[in-house]
Amino acid sequence: MRTSNPTVWPAPPRETAQLRFPDGRVFEAPIGTPIEEYVRAALGESAVPVIAALLDGNLRELTYPVQTDASIVPIYLSDSDGVRIYRRSLAFLLVAAARELFPEAQVYVDHTMPFGGFFCQIRGRQPFSLEELARLEARMRELVAADLPITREEVPLDAAIEMFRARGEMEKVRLLNWRRKDYLTLYRLGDLRDYFHGYMVPSTGYLQYFALRPWPPGFVLQYPRRHRPTELLPVHDYPQLTAVFREYGEWLRLLGVESVSDLNDAIANGRIQELILVSEALHEQRIAYISEQIAHHPHRIRVVLIAGPSAAGKTTFSKRLSIQLLAHGMRPFPLEMDDYFVERQYTPRDEYGDYDFEALEALDLPLFNQHLLALMRGEEVQLPRFDFKTGLRSIGKTVRLTPEHVIIVEGIHALNPRLAASIPHECIFRIYVSDLTQLNIDRHNRVPTTDTRLIRRIMRDATYRGYSAEETLNRWESVRRGEKRYIFPYQEHADVMFNSALVYELAVLKPLVEPLLLQVEPSSPRRVEAKRLLSFLRWFESCPPDVVPDNSILREFIGGSILKDYTPWSQGR
Repeated sequence: MRTSNPTVWPAPPRETAQLRFPDGRVFEAPIGTPIEEYVRAALGESAVPVIAALLDGNLRELTYPVQTDASIVPIYLSDSDGVRIYRRSLAFLLVAAARELFPEAQVYVDHTMPFGGFFCQIRGRQPFSLEELARLEARMRELVAADLPITREEVPLDAAIEMFRARGEMEKVRLLNWRRKDYLTLYRLGDLRDYFHGYMVPSTGYLQYFALRPWPPGFVLQYPRRHRPTELLPVHDYPQLTAVFREYGEWLRLLGVESVSDLNDAIANGRIQELILVSEALHEQRIAYISEQIAHHPHRIRVVLIAGPSAAGKTTFSKRLSIQLLAHGMRPFPLEMDDYFVERQYTPRDEYGDYDFEALEALDLPLFNQHLLALMRGEEVQLPRFDFKTGLRSIGKTVRLTPEHVIIVEGIHALNPRLAASIPHECIFRIYVSDLTQLNIDRHNRVPTTDTRLIRRIMRDATYRGYSAEETLNRWESVRRGEKRYIFPYQEHADVMFNSALVYELAVLKPLVEPLLLQVEPSSPRRVEAKRLLSFLRWFESCPPDVVPDNSILREFIGGSILKDYTPWSQGR
């Protein structure tokens, strides 16, 4: 018989738990100590606040009681998960203060603003006056100074439904009727209990950075952006973007679908097909309007530039616009901007030394402008063709356009004035395309525009490129960085904006994208993001994809588009 190992001996159960921080330091405390205490001991008062933590790869609130040894990665306000938690908690602070000062006011959190903030509206009474808005902000700051706890509790679903029914929040009542779990997690701040989709900070003292700005017909709850997490950015007006959100809000009211519960009810009541047809008709109406602006412009439009962020539906939009232009007697000619990349050896590099294919300087701007001018003059032009595998440019087809032709160019830099600096301004028409959803879970919980685009992209990458959800999630941070650098700063340069959001799309995307997200391994760093998206999609009832029209922008992501291989017949000769 083998003797026992002298390095192993019986021991009493430990009454402490250890957390190992990324720098290798280990901190120990009694079992049940919240993460917040470990973070304070390890980091003190950090310049950028810690908002949450990853515990063995799982996202946890700072109030989470530590039961066993684990590794910990602090989540700062400069991290995507941290800023989401901060903004959600700030919205709760706003709702609590408004409920205390103006109990008749119903606060609706509608959409985000590019400088960092939620556009909010009031129902049940007149909008807040400047004096009332100042009182509200002052009360919020008093609550922050008091450092009141924000506590979490699980309540029976029936009790939660009755609570919201008594408060007249019927969209939450209808939403919870679809919930499959028999409990609901509520958060409490003072005397107010409410539902918020996602985690919270431990107390109001964390919410130092905010401001309330008048923004008729509502106001903006301003918060910091990730790249400058402890300061508020200057406020700028975005008249076109604001107008698009308001137009979409009107569309939702026209459709009778202003929240996820309305959409779920439409699916259950057999009204979804009508909803889809009207949604698509509104898209077609808008595209027809844009084509009329181009066709009847006081100056002769020869170049249409189309830009927008990833998964906005730009490709399908440009093809549907081309069809409308044909109906006006114009001859659209798509010019591929990707063929104007400089050869690989001349490609600029980013701050990490990697090729920066998204930089404007990655394009051969002199050649692009030279070809545009020659095509507009009706000269014969030999187009380039770029090979992404070799990084080399070769000779493409030769074309000559007529005066009836209009050149359609789609790309991330299309709204940058430097792209077509040689082209007379009056000959260019610029279009910004994005998925700007305003359908919310309920009055306090948004459906983020960025999440909708991410779900679209996961679906498209799987359908057409063979990428896994994890691969798409790995690339998303870089994609978002490029959008913020090269697209969003120029969106107000557009002559017109097109909102590609479809009120029903997440109901269609849900059953298609859920299996892809479930394939992300538990050990993957992207598992937290996959779980977040899965949790968010659970609020939606599913809708079969066969009800989606074959020319819909949604088909660009789920497949089956009649426009996939379409090119206008009126190519240059």
